[in-house]
Order: sequence, then C-alpha cells, then structure tokens
Amino acid sequence: MDTDPLFSTFQDLDTENITILTIEDDVLVRQSFVMYLEDYGFSVLEADNGCSGLAAFRQHQPDLVLCDIRMPEMNGMAVLEQITKESPDTPVIMISGAGMINDVVESLKLGAHDYIVKPVTDLDVLGHAVKQALSKKALESENQRFKHELERANLELQSNLDVLREDQEAGRRAQLQLLPPPEQKLGNYEFLHTVIPSLNVSGDFLDYFEIDERYLGFYIADVSGHGSASAFVTMMLKSLFNQPIRQYRVANDPAILSPAKVLEYLNQEVMAANVGKHVTLFYGVIDTQDHQLTYSIAGHYPRPIMMRGAVKELLEVRGFPIGMFDWATFTDHQVDFDEAMSLIMFSDGVLECLQQNEVVPEHCLLDIIIRPNSTILEITQQLNLDAQNGLPDDVSVFVVRRHDHQN
Repeated sequence: MDTDPLFSTFQDLDTENITILTIEDDVLVRQSFVMYLEDYGFSVLEADNGCSGLAAFRQHQPDLVLCDIRMPEMNGMAVLEQITKESPDTPVIMISGAGMINDVVESLKLGAHDYIVKPVTDLDVLGHAVKQALSKKALESENQRFKHELERANLELQSNLDVLREDQEAGRRAQLQLLPPPEQKLGNYEFLHTVIPSLNVSGDFLDYFEIDERYLGFYIADVSGHGSASAFVTMMLKSLFNQPIRQYRVANDPAILSPAKVLEYLNQEVMAANVGKHVTLFYGVIDTQDHQLTYSIAGHYPRPIMMRGAVKELLEVRGFPIGMFDWATFTDHQVDFDEAMSLIMFSDGVLECLQQNEVVPEHCLLDIIIRPNSTILEITQQLNLDAQNGLPDDVSVFVVRRHDHQN
C-alpha cells in the first residue's frame, strides 16, 4: 500500500476522521466502493436506496456522499437536490450508468461536485474524485475562515474610523491599536518600531505581517500633513492592504508578493477616494526561504538605510508618491537579505529633529550610530527627540533585521 500514489495523496487527509456515505442499490458495486475506501482508512456508511441514504445522511452528517442516479423508491437526483438544499457545503459525487449524459448534466446543475460512470473498472478513478472533492471542501473551509477573519478586521477598522472622526483622543487610542507590537521576532527576522505623533493622532503609519509560512510583508507610510485627516488615511491603508492579502490566501492571487503591483493598487484606490492627501510609502516582501527582499518605493523620504555589518547605504530608488498622479508606475527591486543585515526606515520628521529649526539632508542619517543589536530607544536618542518641546512633525523609526542565530 505504501507504494500506491493515492496512499501518499490521502496521507494529507485525516482519513480516520472522514466519513463517506455511499448510496448504491447494486450490492456488488457498493461493497467494492466500501472495501476500497476502508482500505485507505475512511469510515464508510452504506445505504441501498435513496430513502435510507437520505436518512443516513441526516443522522450522521458525512463529509462526502457517493450517490447512484438510478435507484428504487427515491432516485439519486431527488437525494442530491435534498442534500444540496440542507447542506450545500457537503460534496456529492454522482454515479451514473454509461450513456446517461443527460442525467450527468442535470446532476451537475443541481450542485453535484463530480460524477463517475459505471461500470467502474478502475477504482483509482473513484479515489481521485474523492480526493479532489475533499481537498476542495477543505480549501473552501479555509477560505471561509480567512474571509470571516478579514471581515471582522474590517469591521473593527470601520469602527475605529468612526471613532477617529468623533474624538481625536479616542482616535489616537484606536490608531495605536492598529499598530503591530513594537518588537517581534518572526522566524529569523526581527521587527522593531516606534511612532511618535506631533499631535494626538499621526500621519505616520507602519505595519508588518505574515503573508504565509514563507513570506513576510512590511511597510512604512507617511501621509502628507498631520492631524485627523492624515490619520484617517493611515487607517484606510490598513484596510486596503487587507484586500490583496485576502486574495492571496483565498484565490492564490500573487499580487501581494509584488510591492510594485501593491503600490499601483494603492495609488488607484487613494486617487479614487479623493481624500486630498498623498502618501509616501515603502513596501517590502521578505522570502524567508531564499532570504531575499523584494521592495518598491512610492516617493518615501528619507530613503531606507541598508546596513551590512558596519557599512550603511541609502537605497537608490525613489519613485512617485501615492495619490498624486494617476499615471504613476512602480518597479520591483530585489536584494539579498544577508545574515546580520538590517533595514532602517524613517519618516521625514526625523530630518527636522536631527538639528533643531533646520531640516538636514537625508544622507545625515548615515551618521547615526546603529549596531546589529541596537534598540529603538538607542536610535531615537540620537535623533535629539528629548530636546524637542513639541515635535514639528510626526516621527517614525522602523527596523527590520535578520538574525539566524538567536538565543
């Protein structure tokens, strides 16, 4: 059995906890199905006609149903119609006689997942149909779970947006709740950040998240101006990112893995929303298997610093801001994310803090002392934040670094 390709395929399924109901009046056909499926570990229920089959379905709620079309007392079409009405998520595979193409077409219209034509000379045909039906059901269940999670997140976000409109202090608390933890390790990668608003609410925003087991996504955004109107746009960004994440998880749409495509999508949405704001943004995706960073920049200033060992350099790319030009295009760039490498991102408020009452050029950030294990506090202390009596602009610092050997 171990050499059977179907055996290895069914190993992905917890067959012992999967129940299959076979409704078939031909005892030889029915018993061959039962013996075949039980050999692979499935629990199998039997019924020899439509009425008893429907009763067994209602009593045991199986995970999948095999149903013959031509049966006494109650034919398979009537059984199928009742099952799809009572439990539309339960896959049903219809068993038809040769030459009964009209019945096959009708069963598919009624919601059958698949059909098998008798005589079934190769039972592996049955095995493949069962595997596909159960895999599709599992995928749909997982997609439904993701959908509910994202719907819940969007409802929470909408509630926070309403609060922001009503009360700035409450809006500040809501905005802080949308930020990820200030320090977190995801596999070999560590994320650290701080966001310091100049007013109650901030026009700066950042986030990081697991796209799936292989990919990590992160971004830093700076909305033009500050105050409630800018904060509203930052919270809108959080909602906009949910859509390509959901499309990747539900429909395998790879757009979220392409920062350039995500920036194009965000540009269209912000332009369409007509919020009167533009956004500078850096979005990156880390492939944790190949340790490669793919990124795109939408006019974010100052440019992120890439640090390998003691060597620091500003990324070369600039790009157009989001929400300013409907013709703006963006490009993906890739770089290896070496061991002990760090990526340090700032909002433009830091350039006003480095030297009081004077905006310094972005290359001055290269003079900041940053070590592979520097804390956010150690970095912000060099930004002269303590000396400020009220910040002239929002300030954000965001660090992503790789540590392959962690305690």
